[in-house]
Amino acid sequence: MTSPVRYQDPRVILATLRSARTVAIVGLSKDPLRPSNFIGFYLKRHGYTIVPVNPRETEILGERAYPSLTAIPFLVDVVDVFRRPDAVPDIARDAVASGAKALWLQFGVISPDGAKIAEDAGLDVVMDRCMKVEHARHLGRMHWLGFNTGRITAVRERGLG
Repeated sequence: MTSPVRYQDPRVILATLRSARTVAIVGLSKDPLRPSNFIGFYLKRHGYTIVPVNPRETEILGERAYPSLTAIPFLVDVVDVFRRPDAVPDIARDAVASGAKALWLQFGVISPDGAKIAEDAGLDVVMDRCMKVEHARHLGRMHWLGFNTGRITAVRERGLG
């Protein structure tokens, strides 16, 4: 089985975050307590156009929802997946068919088969990583409680207690 670490290259992550403008979020929930909703809200707030993909909804976060990737009438840059791993191969095929440039599989969504389908078609693949966390890490928006040192480390500076 392919390790998800292969699909966690910081250069690919950063390039994807910087080049993407439109993110289709497969499995985006209308429930504000669900991680997909929080991440969709975050991405929208940080300038990405989000496209909800959820067959049970018509609108999420003020955006028209589509029942599938293939129903979206315009190109998306990234397909961000909040679904079970067994659904990913079909989603990857739809991402390829829709002309997406990248397939992003959220934390816990590990699908070597889906990654291979996307990768073989030329898409960049990120697996088992959160798009919001990676955006904050790579683009300097780690500001919980207002702190943004621009540095990620577990080493304390001297004199901080």
